[in-house]
Amino acid sequence: MNKAYLLTGGNTGNRRAHLHQAIELINQFCGQVLKQSSLFETGAWGNTKQASFLNQALLVSTTLTPDELMLKLLFLEENMGRVRLEKFGPRIIDIDILLYNREVFHSELVTIPHAELANRRFALIPLIEIAPRAKHPVLKKSIQQLLKECSDELSVKKIS
Repeated sequence: MNKAYLLTGGNTGNRRAHLHQAIELINQFCGQVLKQSSLFETGAWGNTKQASFLNQALLVSTTLTPDELMLKLLFLEENMGRVRLEKFGPRIIDIDILLYNREVFHSELVTIPHAELANRRFALIPLIEIAPRAKHPVLKKSIQQLLKECSDELSVKKIS
């Protein structure tokens, strides 16, 4: 079995319900969600003139390869109503693969570890909660160390 760390997020509609629905769909189509972080309210990254996001990290046990998993996640996003109109724009759901086992993987579909993981507090903080000993397989640093070094100043507040 493979262990994938995912980050879910969204800033439109009933954000909490959308994250819950994403967990149900991931369980149904991708593997078993073993752990989930608290919910975190975060400022919008990239395009800051929009509503704040709810984000949650998940640990998923899966038999899928990184490409297979990414294809399923994109299908789930579309199934939930995500429409990609603008980069960093508002969205009902976003599901990213942050880490996959301890692997480094790159294809046309996905880069693992996530290319921006070390630069985003809204990903690092929930990830630390469910994977305190995880290490970035390229930078060879703990997630905790990456958070200490992260220059991102957006607000990340635990809400549950």
